[in-house]
Amino acid sequence: MHEIGQIKLLQVQQSPLKIKQQPYGYYDPTPLLVVESLLLSPDGVIGVTSDNRQIMDIHHAHHRASRNIEGLNGLSIGFTSHYESMRGKFGDHVMDGCAGENILVEAATTLTLDDLGRRLAIQSQRTGRLIYLTRPMIAAPCVEFTHFAAGQGRDLPAGQLKEALQFLDDGRRGFYATIVDQGNEMVVQAGDRLFVDDGW
Repeated sequence: MHEIGQIKLLQVQQSPLKIKQQPYGYYDPTPLLVVESLLLSPDGVIGVTSDNRQIMDIHHAHHRASRNIEGLNGLSIGFTSHYESMRGKFGDHVMDGCAGENILVEAATTLTLDDLGRRLAIQSQRTGRLIYLTRPMIAAPCVEFTHFAAGQGRDLPAGQLKEALQFLDDGRRGFYATIVDQGNEMVVQAGDRLFVDDGW
């Protein structure tokens, strides 16, 4: 295995970040909630706050308004290096975590899908235990987030929108992964480390 980096931030989406209204929708990161830890299962993630409240992410399969798609997007991962790149292009309003990933990892370089391989592993700093994630896939940027990032909420002309969507694609916006069932409770905290399992 080789290490990508240390987990910096954990969060859950309490409700949709894409707000639909006529004639156009918009992106609002307000429902994001930073949490102390995440409880992982094949169904998705549940955030645990500092006062031990449990908040189910909207991509959890059992959320009442679930956005889970056949178990493929139950967990999302982003990288600080990607945010640095987005800020360099779009501005300082693109703050770490605003794209809505559950796990934000400190990384020195931009990562592609090929860089993530077929399986990832999170190592707990508290127990040393490994939690495995499979089937990493690109989280394609939506139009609403692209307007938020590149246009600071204003609608972009078609040409600028296309260019911004292309810039945010290929994983710059983030990735999804599937949580492997390991038969017992899986807890992730800030400070845990993310690895690529090269031998899998």
